[in-house]
Amino acid sequence: MSEYDLLRDFVERDSEKSKLLKSLKQPIMREVNASILNTHTDAKLRDIEYDKILMAQKMEVCECDDAMMDIAPSKYCPKCGSQFGEEENFCPECLVTLKAITDTVDIKRIEFNPNLEYVRKNSQDNILTQENINLINEFDFNMDDFNKVTHSIKAQAFRNLDSLIKNNGIDLYELDVLDKVILFAKSFVFVEYKSYGGQLGYFEFDKIYVDDRQRNSLQITTLIHELTHFLIKEILTRIVCLILDCTKNSHVESVITYILTSSVFNNLIDEYAAHSVEGRFTIFGYQDYSSFLALQDDLDGEHVDIAKTIGNTFSIYIKELMEGFLDWDLRKEIKDQFLADTIERPNYSQLSFESCNKLSDEGFLKAIWLILTDGFENIDMEVVNRYMEEYGS
Repeated sequence: MSEYDLLRDFVERDSEKSKLLKSLKQPIMREVNASILNTHTDAKLRDIEYDKILMAQKMEVCECDDAMMDIAPSKYCPKCGSQFGEEENFCPECLVTLKAITDTVDIKRIEFNPNLEYVRKNSQDNILTQENINLINEFDFNMDDFNKVTHSIKAQAFRNLDSLIKNNGIDLYELDVLDKVILFAKSFVFVEYKSYGGQLGYFEFDKIYVDDRQRNSLQITTLIHELTHFLIKEILTRIVCLILDCTKNSHVESVITYILTSSVFNNLIDEYAAHSVEGRFTIFGYQDYSSFLALQDDLDGEHVDIAKTIGNTFSIYIKELMEGFLDWDLRKEIKDQFLADTIERPNYSQLSFESCNKLSDEGFLKAIWLILTDGFENIDMEVVNRYMEEYGS
């Protein structure tokens, strides 16, 4: 029995997710499709009826957008973001000249260094000393510390987001939903674009790569998925820095990157968390657990289950962090984007991979301790040094 098996004593029910999934046993789209299947036995007729439903949903989205355009102001203040009508020329509060809302900024081309610093008492170029390994094993860390870590990440990212908006004269309310999510992602990491390969996107060190040939809705969920990978790495990095009382640097980040990528079990945790967070902002029926499924065959069923439980627990905290910006209004915009983009039928089979288990606070801390102690014990310095070169490039 591995030490991870002991985590089963700390498993609890994720009641929020459980209730949500139970409420979706017969979602609207499935009910409609079921009625179509009962009414029309001919496949071509079913396709025609489905297309009518999808078109009606898209028309509803368009009509809402048109209604908003009728009342939209034409100018905004680049400093405070207040909006004004065509007849106004300056902001009375900020005393700056207004800009036309039509003078939009190309969000994709904005260059910004998010630079999420984490400064502690000491600066260590090598954290892999016996003294530091002993401190990791002792693991003087609690949930108050964990909450401070996630709060520090969120606070820095929102300061970055505020700078992005003010420094580039962005009218946030006039951006389309994809640009809003890109802007949010840029407050944490560099966002770059790929135009080759079959992947929708990937995360590497401090960059997210997205294939911008894909539909907007898929680019949105790819950004959320890959941003989750970054946040897990960032959370674990700051936990280590807090325990060792050292400032974040490329060496610490390289060690954590190695820990997350060198172990199939840790990789599965990371992937499941990313899929779970992505699914929070996706219309039901369009979840995608493909990269998780590609990994799970390398572990037995029991270890897959506990990896999903740990990943789901991570995802709860990361969803809370993201929902500060990706609120109900923005999630509705993402839903509308899916309806505007979608041409295939929803597939609810992927919902079966959702885990409704999470760890208690004590169990979650024990899981983090196991991830770190096991990782530090089995470190490969050759790989870590190669990662350090990549971080520095």
